[in-house]
Amino acid sequence: MSEPNDELPRSYDEFKKLHPEVWVAYDRLGAAVHAAGPLESKARELVKLGLAVGARLEGAVHAHTRLALQAGASPPEIRHVVLLATTTIGFPSMMAALSWVEETLTSVV
Repeated sequence: MSEPNDELPRSYDEFKKLHPEVWVAYDRLGAAVHAAGPLESKARELVKLGLAVGARLEGAVHAHTRLALQAGASPPEIRHVVLLATTTIGFPSMMAALSWVEETLTSVV
């Protein structure tokens, strides 16, 4: 398996350059919420993936698919997270999210 791409999208890099203080605060908040509870990294990333799927955030689905892989999740576990969304967000939305996951899995696995 190749290494997942850790690079942020260009728009994030541009935001970091334009608003470094806001970015640092946002990054610290993210670290704080990850450290605030008992969930291990893999579980946190699968939860974050599920949230991204439910919110239909394509970029976040790609990012959290990569992060879940880095945290030790397998492609079948990642696909199961998306499949679980079917009865909550509907089949068409689940299929859209699944296509985003598959794009990422194809590029990194």
